[in-house]
Amino acid sequence: MKQKDWQVWMIENSDGQEKTLSITEALREAARDLASLSMTARLDSELLMAYSLGIERDSLLLGAWGDKAAPPAFFEAVKRRKKNEPIAYILGYRDFWTLRLTVTPDVLIPRPDSETLIETAITYFREHQFQPEKILDLGTGSGALLLAALDEWKEAQGLAVDASPAALKIARLNAEKCGLLPRADFKIGHWGQEIEQKFDLLLCNPPYISRDAMMPADVLHYEPHLALFGGEDGLSDYREVIPEIPSLLTERGIACLEIGFDQAETVSLIAKETGLKSQIFCDIEQRPRCILLNRQ
Repeated sequence: MKQKDWQVWMIENSDGQEKTLSITEALREAARDLASLSMTARLDSELLMAYSLGIERDSLLLGAWGDKAAPPAFFEAVKRRKKNEPIAYILGYRDFWTLRLTVTPDVLIPRPDSETLIETAITYFREHQFQPEKILDLGTGSGALLLAALDEWKEAQGLAVDASPAALKIARLNAEKCGLLPRADFKIGHWGQEIEQKFDLLLCNPPYISRDAMMPADVLHYEPHLALFGGEDGLSDYREVIPEIPSLLTERGIACLEIGFDQAETVSLIAKETGLKSQIFCDIEQRPRCILLNRQ
């Protein structure tokens, strides 16, 4: 193969003439080229190709696209990925729960692990036979947690709080795109400060990575550090948020907070000192991921 650059990949045919790579060929070469930086190089390549063609990945895999010429936009997208830019920022979206959410470098990319908070809340309210009417999402970012909850509980109203005006703009955009804007309010603020309402469900994914933790390059160099790092030990924001929780919950209300896999014991102790009862729930890989808090 003769590779000129990432904008135009060319290959010599049997007659010695150059032709643009087909989609099949470009996918193969991109996956090979991305393998050193991504454990999902083939998936990355397929997502970027579908994005460049303006179709869904399923359509790419099921359709007769293989022999068509790869679009120039694909090579530009792969160039960005080779610089460790996250796939979600290149695509401009991330699927979370039942929703497709716009994401930009102003917001943390929603992870499947965070869906554990929604699953935990669903189980709790089903077992206790009532549904949340008012939902609070502290540090909402893209709005993922609040919007997933509002999509689940069709009669609920929600409030999203974030210290970043840029993040709130994205959250509001996502609420509008998902048809949930009439049931969602947005507030600039620092955690639960200056909130006088009480809620049946409080959701929060605070920064919980310690300052000296080793991080993948695509996270460290692109995602907002204010949404990632929780001080020297990763617990600074729990120490702020958890003492606010009792004043924010209704009598039967609960809080579901995301935690790092090794933080269950320490965060539970912070909750106990605040007078809250705690339960730990694991993610799909059986790692502690959600702490459920309610009154003693």
